[in-house]
Amino acid sequence: MIFRQLYEPLSSTYTYLLGDEQSGQAILIDPVISAMHRDLAEVQGLGLRLAYTVETHIHADHITAALEFKRMMGSKIAAPAYDCLPCADVGVEEGKPFGVGGIMLHPLHTPGHTDGHFAYIFNDRVFTGDALMIDGCGRTDFQNGDAATLYRSVREKLFVLPDETLVYPAHDYVGRHVSSIAQEKARNPRLGGDKTLDEFTYIMASLNLPYPKFIDYAVPGNRQCGVCPTDLPENLENYCRQITHSTQG
Repeated sequence: MIFRQLYEPLSSTYTYLLGDEQSGQAILIDPVISAMHRDLAEVQGLGLRLAYTVETHIHADHITAALEFKRMMGSKIAAPAYDCLPCADVGVEEGKPFGVGGIMLHPLHTPGHTDGHFAYIFNDRVFTGDALMIDGCGRTDFQNGDAATLYRSVREKLFVLPDETLVYPAHDYVGRHVSSIAQEKARNPRLGGDKTLDEFTYIMASLNLPYPKFIDYAVPGNRQCGVCPTDLPENLENYCRQITHSTQG
């Protein structure tokens, strides 16, 4: 199995490349449109063919590259069935494994950051999207987010995975790459240890985070599987411009 963790610095997003040497097929989890040429070069450099892009949720901080990859490479789009996206070829559901070749993902519905959020178990690792991050979690104050729901998603679906399961989040803002279920259960300052639901709800309500600067463009664009708006302000153009200098994690 081929695995690459790729980092897009503008939105601090991790994209994950999974490749199957035997079939030559690949999956990209949470690809970003501004880094798609980097991802394409990585896939082709490994001698793979992109079969699917897979989304953890409807993102608010970047535009997905799913639609552009479909146009360019003929790859199919997999996204949570919960969101009922007409542009998706496959709607992923909990309890229904999804994959190609030797790559098999086991979807987990983990709402709370957004109502349609999914995590994906793959062998000894789990791609947690924004539901569980390293020493943190995604915010719960937009896109039908809910702190109590996120608490239950993490504690009842992710923290019950084997301790040695590797945690690969959709973002990290200080250069960390991977955690584990054991580590997050022990020391996650929002959700770990003996944190109660009331304590978590208070923490999330006290964050006082600014309104996401790209959300009004990203959410409608991602409901179309990756359409950049025509009225994008100049200071936000890099969120949709296809650039090639993103770094690999």
